[in-house]
Amino acid sequence: MHKLLKLFLLILGIYVLLKLPGLLFGLPVPSSLILLYLFFAAIVTILVMTTSDASANELFSPIIALLEEPARVRQRNTIFVILPLFAALITYLAVRPDSEGVVGFRSVHPAPPAVIEAYGQTYDLGTLENPLRSLESSEPERFRSYVKEGGDIYFQNCFFCHGAKLDGRGHYAHALTPRPLTFQGSDTISQLQESYVFWRVVKGGPGLPKQAGPWASSMPAWEGILNEEEVWKVILFIYDYTGNKPRQWSH
Repeated sequence: MHKLLKLFLLILGIYVLLKLPGLLFGLPVPSSLILLYLFFAAIVTILVMTTSDASANELFSPIIALLEEPARVRQRNTIFVILPLFAALITYLAVRPDSEGVVGFRSVHPAPPAVIEAYGQTYDLGTLENPLRSLESSEPERFRSYVKEGGDIYFQNCFFCHGAKLDGRGHYAHALTPRPLTFQGSDTISQLQESYVFWRVVKGGPGLPKQAGPWASSMPAWEGILNEEEVWKVILFIYDYTGNKPRQWSH
């Protein structure tokens, strides 16, 4: 078996192994990690296969012959036509919309209930405010420390789905339907009161109202994982990082 064919089969085998957790157990490896592993696997394999000039020539000789030998002009032209078409097909399959089409409309910001029960108490979402927000003007240093703590909590719990840039492109985002919404831009969380964000974080997808359901949300309920103050700190960080200001009740 030629070395170039061995290289191809080895990389293909690694790809299949990385895909198996998703195919067999429903636990897909993030596509970004698969590409990273394949990249390093290819680099390491090529280095091992080219430890000497003779082995390097053996590995790359078919490619050199295809590109340089006049007798292979038809093969060369055929490959130069097929490769762009193959790349176009891969790109199409990666970006095409769901073949099943839209099965329903999704309300980006569903109407919240009037009150919620959480942390052993009742919250009136019509009057609820972030208790840490006032520190932004009264105690700015303390406020900044809370924002930093909120960032630490976010990167320990939230960025896997919502992304390191808060753009909804986390490692696991591709496996979620629908994908997490971005926090970036002035048309997202800046249109919401902090009480609304508090409700969505604490209750998650399971806490969405039954009216206008069924809902499509992969958001977990963080009530049993984060305490109330931690949720408010995360909210401070989300607004601060994206440069947004929460909508006020007076607006």
